[in-house]
Amino acid sequence: MKKSKYFQFTLIGAVALILLPAPAQAKKKKAPEPPYKFTIEVEHPRTAIKSQGSSSTCWSYSTTSMLESELIRLGKPEVELSVMYTVRNTYIDKVEQYIRWNGKVEFGPGGACHDVINSIRDNGILPWIDYPGNEIKEKGVIHNEMDAVLKGYADGILKNPNGKLSPVWLLGFTNLVDAYLGEVPENFEYKGTSYTPATFASSLGLNLDDYVEVSSFTHHPYYESFVLEVPDNFTRGSVYNVTLDELDQIVENSLRTGYTVAWAADLEKGFNYGIGVAVVPPDTWDGKTFKPGMEPAITPERRQMEFDNYQTTDDHGMHLVGIAKDQAGNKYYFEKNSWGPGNPYKGYSYISSNYLKLKTTCVLVNKNGIPAGIRQKLGI
Repeated sequence: MKKSKYFQFTLIGAVALILLPAPAQAKKKKAPEPPYKFTIEVEHPRTAIKSQGSSSTCWSYSTTSMLESELIRLGKPEVELSVMYTVRNTYIDKVEQYIRWNGKVEFGPGGACHDVINSIRDNGILPWIDYPGNEIKEKGVIHNEMDAVLKGYADGILKNPNGKLSPVWLLGFTNLVDAYLGEVPENFEYKGTSYTPATFASSLGLNLDDYVEVSSFTHHPYYESFVLEVPDNFTRGSVYNVTLDELDQIVENSLRTGYTVAWAADLEKGFNYGIGVAVVPPDTWDGKTFKPGMEPAITPERRQMEFDNYQTTDDHGMHLVGIAKDQAGNKYYFEKNSWGPGNPYKGYSYISSNYLKLKTTCVLVNKNGIPAGIRQKLGI
């Protein structure tokens, strides 16, 4: 660690400091008041804050966290599910698509909320303790080398140097993933019962058909589903399209009726993890000041324009676990992140309703949390 300049002084300087008379006691300045004061109105149980470290696996952390909250809501014992088991299986699905599409689809560590649902449906799930996904025992999550190695392997297969693919190319890729994340146990014991990944998933009692993705854009008809055009949607998964106000209503109603929400969004200049607040700054923003009431109104036209201009992209996945208000009565969503506990709210932030309206790419919700009138329009 680099030493601070304030601790670098010579011996002579140190002696001089000792001989000088002590300065008069300076009057302590009162610490400035924080710009926001929040009151939480709704808050739901969830598992502990975790850190995704040096990895692009927020999509798995956030959606898995939501499902863990769903289990608590259902009265099940709290369990931490394996984020990395889903990452492993999704990487394998992704490379198959990458080769079949001749490299014309996204290949990398990113993903979408529905990838977690699809992986559990197809491969089951394990508890975190039985598949931590850290075979090389790194301190924290470090995937830089693994991601580069897997991309290099996939591109090597894509070049097809033999003129045809060998029958073992996918096995080779799977072995590479397992070298970093660990081989999957055929059977494991959890709390005195033997399971496979499939039987453990079944024992949880989650109805995976209950979970749907919703968004709001004007380039598709409302109340129909469409393929969300973001790079990490490698499976071409569909989302339901609703009006902008209805998107906010779905999130709020879900939280007020007992359901948490997996949130995929863009992290723009108004998202400040350091102070634990995300707001939409005005066009004349000075780049520093955060205070209640500074946000402009968000219209469907502005939201669409920012998506069309790549100002809103699929940056990060998070977990919305509550509703709050600031001292001026403005609505915020209480958000659980996967960056560890290193901010004033110990890993949580307050997301303004306006920020959610502008910067959401999609949300994954339990369809039972959608207001009845909107569900009827969607036919679900």
